[in-house]
Amino acid sequence: MQRAARIAVGLIALLHVYILVLEMFLWETERGLKAFAMTPEFAAQTSVLASNQGLYNGFLAAGLVFGLAYTDPKAGRHIQLFFLGCIVVAGIFGAVTAKPSILFIQTLPALAVAALVLLAGKQRA
Repeated sequence: MQRAARIAVGLIALLHVYILVLEMFLWETERGLKAFAMTPEFAAQTSVLASNQGLYNGFLAAGLVFGLAYTDPKAGRHIQLFFLGCIVVAGIFGAVTAKPSILFIQTLPALAVAALVLLAGKQRA
């Protein structure tokens, strides 16, 4: 179960790297416009804000990777859970204020992975 939890955390980190790329580099491209249901005009007006938002998603991914790489497994799980919690909060906020589908793209996967990390930690103890 621990391997599954680590793989799942890695997948969430990869998801947030992908979001970083979309928000920082592909915001005004066809892919970015489609992903965020925007007009080219709106994308141009908000590209600086999106880059900032993308950077924050990168920090979330980096935190998860840091938790995976941490040498003390117990502390590593705590780091993973902290960053997964941050993703859940950000996802809820985004779902309420920006786009409800964020709940399914970001929040629920992070919650499921957090539960897996908790279960794997109890199994190890």
